[in-house]
Amino acid sequence: MEYRTHISVEKLNVHYGSTHVLKDVSIDIPDKKITAIIGPSGCGKTTLLRCFNRLIETVDDITVTGKVLVDGENIFDPKVDVTSIRQKMGLLSQRPYPLPMSIYDNVAYGPRIHGTRGRRELDAVVEKYLKLANIWDEVKDRLHAPASRLSIGQQQRLCLARGLAVEPEIILADEPTSALDPVSSRNIEERFVELKKEYTIVMVTHILRQARRLADYVVFVYLGELIEHGPAQEVLENPKEKLTREYVKGVIS
Repeated sequence: MEYRTHISVEKLNVHYGSTHVLKDVSIDIPDKKITAIIGPSGCGKTTLLRCFNRLIETVDDITVTGKVLVDGENIFDPKVDVTSIRQKMGLLSQRPYPLPMSIYDNVAYGPRIHGTRGRRELDAVVEKYLKLANIWDEVKDRLHAPASRLSIGQQQRLCLARGLAVEPEIILADEPTSALDPVSSRNIEERFVELKKEYTIVMVTHILRQARRLADYVVFVYLGELIEHGPAQEVLENPKEKLTREYVKGVIS
């Protein structure tokens, strides 16, 4: 099966001080698909994800070599504006971090920064993305209530709406359901299935069942090395590498 490439990683190496945490990783991430990055805890999954929006550079004593190309542009080129790169990426973390303001202002925050000022226009943007995150019906009568009053699951969907409101091309998700109950987790998963029609989604997950449910493409990382990658059905059900087989069978974790 052929995919259009959205993110291309070439010989990516990451060191934390003297510790080599990502080792010569090369991979293509397909456009408008869900790619799941799987592997044991501490194997480099989140480090790889944070390279895609250069948040990795916020870590002290970090060294990154190699290339990450988004739409053919190397985002680690010194000439590239980091802000413009991050505008292309929505980020969903393990735990939701709503801004200390109202539900409405959380979603309107990004559009305001980028020049949307009119009330009607902002109202339309807020409604559009709260609906896209499947939370509009739950909050439409209390848009000006503090976001902190929402449940954790609702906060995560609000954070998704906030990220979508700046119109990214790519959604990066770092174990986005790990802090959620089963119902809230299912809500996020259902959103991802719909959103991949318009967005490239790259998610880190340690839950193999989740990868099986959602992923079109799977990347298996172990001790900083890319062990295997390919269509989800192939990697999860008929892996080529011994380490992958052991991981999906639960022999290593």
